[in-house]
Amino acid sequence: MSDTSKTENPDTESLGSADIARVMQLLPHRYPMLLIDKIRDMKGTESAVGIKNVTINDNFFQGHFPDHPVMPGVLIVEAMAQTAGALVIHGLGGDGAEKMVYFMTIDKARFRKPVVPGDVLEIHVTKIQSRGPVWKFHGDAKVDGAVVAQADYSAMIIDKTDEK
Repeated sequence: MSDTSKTENPDTESLGSADIARVMQLLPHRYPMLLIDKIRDMKGTESAVGIKNVTINDNFFQGHFPDHPVMPGVLIVEAMAQTAGALVIHGLGGDGAEKMVYFMTIDKARFRKPVVPGDVLEIHVTKIQSRGPVWKFHGDAKVDGAVVAQADYSAMIIDKTDEK
């Protein structure tokens, strides 16, 4: 008989997920600024996929644009940042109540196709690098497998006690 024990490989470790309750533990954002409904495929602090179910009930559609609702590109980038921030806090084994994540830069942002009510926005984030409290990520937002937006961005993660 063959040996059934397996050596764990970090590249094939089981991937984590976060339902809305866990997302709310990881992030300080609340309605109307919480733009992530859940996160799947969390791999350490390396990558994850955030999910945003886009509905006509999202408050930004009241003004953007009432007769032709389109999710604002800046909110798609914010959803990328929220996914990355939750990934970092989760991957470091923490709880968002102790940390703050501050957006620092946005680079190479591209918007390829409008995101509209009924779409399921999948936000694929991958860490580019981390040095101390500064983390850099690449994000691809997809609908039905097609890239609708992408950006590189960075954030600073600090302890709330260091904020003062």
